[in-house]
Amino acid sequence: MNADEIQALLNEPACAHNNKSKSGCARPKPGATQGGCCFDGARNALLPIADVAHVVHGPIGCAGSSWDNRGTRSSGADLYRRGMTTDLGEMDVIMGGGEKRLFRSIRQAIDSYSPAAVFVYATCVPALHGDDIEAVAKAAAARFGVPVVPVDAAGFYGNKNLGNRIAGDVIYRHVIGTREPDPVPEAARRPGITTHDINLIGEWNVGGEFWNVAPLFDELGLRVLCTFSGDSRFREVQTMHRAEANMVVCSKAMLHVARKLNEDWGTPFFEGSFYGVKDTSQALRDIARLLDDPDLTARTEAVIAREEAKVEAALSPYRERLADKRVLIFTGGYKSWSIVSAMQDLGMVVVATGTEKSTEEDKARILELMGPDARMIADNDQRALISTFHETGAHILVAGDRYIYPTLKSRIPFLDIDHVRAIGYAGYEGMIELGSNLERSLSSPVWEQVRVPSRWSSERAA
Repeated sequence: MNADEIQALLNEPACAHNNKSKSGCARPKPGATQGGCCFDGARNALLPIADVAHVVHGPIGCAGSSWDNRGTRSSGADLYRRGMTTDLGEMDVIMGGGEKRLFRSIRQAIDSYSPAAVFVYATCVPALHGDDIEAVAKAAAARFGVPVVPVDAAGFYGNKNLGNRIAGDVIYRHVIGTREPDPVPEAARRPGITTHDINLIGEWNVGGEFWNVAPLFDELGLRVLCTFSGDSRFREVQTMHRAEANMVVCSKAMLHVARKLNEDWGTPFFEGSFYGVKDTSQALRDIARLLDDPDLTARTEAVIAREEAKVEAALSPYRERLADKRVLIFTGGYKSWSIVSAMQDLGMVVVATGTEKSTEEDKARILELMGPDARMIADNDQRALISTFHETGAHILVAGDRYIYPTLKSRIPFLDIDHVRAIGYAGYEGMIELGSNLERSLSSPVWEQVRVPSRWSSERAA
């Protein structure tokens, strides 16, 4: 991928922040890959396509350091959980045998697992010495009769966000539009209800979160052609062009896919979130609005009223114990504001939120939710974060898993919200789970015990 192609992906017209600047997002800076490199972002974005063989072309360390670091879950196929790599060594680089090794690796993956497709990811080493993965992919697809998709996202191209964009662009150019959706089965049709096809773009099914909202879609007669890419299958991704509406689930990096589907296929889209009661209800309303079906709109309002009443009753005991508790959030990205909304639904006070990977539009939403004096933290220094916790009088820290140990060592209540977690917090059911886990973390008797001075220190002082 050349510099012009990279800059084209950084220039996203559908992004509100981009519209304020002629140059689009900032160019990648050498070495500025904290939080994941370009390859890591591309592989994470596509790895949840569960029936595909994901082959990493590069040294084994690239495959090992990025394997399974998103807690996505599958309802069936589990091929995505097998780490595959060409395991390039020094002799491959010196003697130029990388392309042959890649071809043999693709053949082995197909012979061993019969995947729906093979995705090949370029890393820094083969990109530097010029392996043509696109030519190898084309030759392998012709030879073996299986789609082989080249993902040119070497780590030194930029950061994780750029890798997400490259992944979406690759899928749009090579996969979407290559198959038509299956007809709706007669058994799935409901009398008097029109079935509408939609896509969820940027939904990773972390901790099985999509499964919290999937029953609502079924009830409303909404067929999800594809959740790109959580718990998806290759044949589903191929049909995304036939959706009647798209929802971008809190993922700025995937706006490119939604915009291209809108420009080329006329599919309207909106950005939404399934974190929190208000945002979940609004997302359902926005889907109905785009589909412009009065009957669907009426049924959607009925479902929202029922679910909000149910979740209100379930959250009532938690709200009593969580009301006015002060919470410090350090997540970055879209979660910097979507989790704020969920906490406010529980009656908690958000004293600050992290913005390490947040866009300007994310920050604008934070200001809208928290007011003009909202405290936003861009520095991810652990000591500074602990100091901020005490300075703001917070009661609990909600952050990613890298902060678990320093937080617990500091005797601070903690809730893991990282993308590798095994618990889903999206949707109405997820909101109940979130309230339960927050209350459990805050009320644990361990905090009172660990904060009491030890007997021997008291005796020494006496």
